[in-house]
Amino acid sequence: MMRCLIVDDEVLVRELMEDNIRQVPFLNLIKSCRNALEAAAVLHQEPIDLIFLDIQMPQISGLEFLQTLKKPPLIILVTAYEQYALEGFNLQVVDYLLKPFGFKRFLKACNRAQDLFAMQTAVTPKKEETDHFFVHVEYTLVKILINEIDYVEGLKDYIKIHLSSTSKPVLTRMTMKSIEERLQPFSFIRTHKSYLVAANKITTIKRDFVCIRDQEIPVGESFKERVNQLLNLGS
Repeated sequence: MMRCLIVDDEVLVRELMEDNIRQVPFLNLIKSCRNALEAAAVLHQEPIDLIFLDIQMPQISGLEFLQTLKKPPLIILVTAYEQYALEGFNLQVVDYLLKPFGFKRFLKACNRAQDLFAMQTAVTPKKEETDHFFVHVEYTLVKILINEIDYVEGLKDYIKIHLSSTSKPVLTRMTMKSIEERLQPFSFIRTHKSYLVAANKITTIKRDFVCIRDQEIPVGESFKERVNQLLNLGS
């Protein structure tokens, strides 16, 4: 639903557009204004998606008003003067309704505005990043808090998840590739074909190891360059 505003100094035109808007299911008329000053007051108080804007008005013309808006909503110009069309489109208006206009032409302009509005408000779904996941341990589902993972150790078809909250690792049937994909949005570093380490848990770095407290975790020869890059270390 688009929240819209009429700005026109002619009573009959405002009444016609009010009636037209009531017939368009995706429009919601917020206010019908006689001039740009009234419209400016509404814009300070209400979110507006679309303005039906007359050009020739007393005090401030529609085009002058449009140029004062830092982030204008969608604009459909409404005027009896065709010579303003080019200037209006230079201001990137949606459409230009030339008085007198019928409902069919009005609806065409509204459909164009709805298409633009849909594109502007479309949101690409983001993959949700949660702070935990569950793994199977024998016949039970065990909750793993990601910020408690120190490192993951691969054992063929199983992995051991070593946690800061307990000395006993969680053993579950999962491949290293699967756990690495699951932890990809977070700061984990593959140091070895059999080890995946939480970067923020590393306390000491040695030649062939990274350490989390007293635990040494091997860094494979083929992983050293990548580990150094991720930890911002020189070669």
